[in-house]
Amino acid sequence: MSTDDTLLMPSGRSRAVVVDDFARSELFDRTFREGMELVEDTASYLDGDGRRESKLLSRAAALAYAGESMKLTTRLMQIASWLLVQRAVREGDMTAVSACEPRYRLADRKIEVEPTHPELPIALVEYMVRAEKLYDRVLHLDHRMYLDEPEEEAVNPVQSQMDRLAAAFRQ
Repeated sequence: MSTDDTLLMPSGRSRAVVVDDFARSELFDRTFREGMELVEDTASYLDGDGRRESKLLSRAAALAYAGESMKLTTRLMQIASWLLVQRAVREGDMTAVSACEPRYRLADRKIEVEPTHPELPIALVEYMVRAEKLYDRVLHLDHRMYLDEPEEEAVNPVQSQMDRLAAAFRQ
């Protein structure tokens, strides 16, 4: 089996074509803009108002703030990295086949059961929520493009069984 065969979906459609189509879509444009704006807004907050707000927190809350801001920054960089790979495909700087490599996939997000510290600034919490929602959407896109069979091409197992039965009785 060649490398190109492993990039075929069960329907026979090339994942590289799916990736290339997405990179040229309006959905990508909107997602890219939203992701990059969130990265910029968050960085601006953490360097400005967030820094000032964190200095007013109790020691425990300041530690929680530091940890949450590091997680937030990491999450945003994961999103930005994924989006930049898709943009590289769009601009011809990377092939769609290369973008299909596992090293460019997003990891499933771990759902945290620990509540955030009650003293955290509301702005930080809002950025955290926005980043998690965006990550979940981008992860969904990643799975649809690189792992799942698209719904419109998925084989219906019931219909498949009915077709086999009909073929057996025709003979």
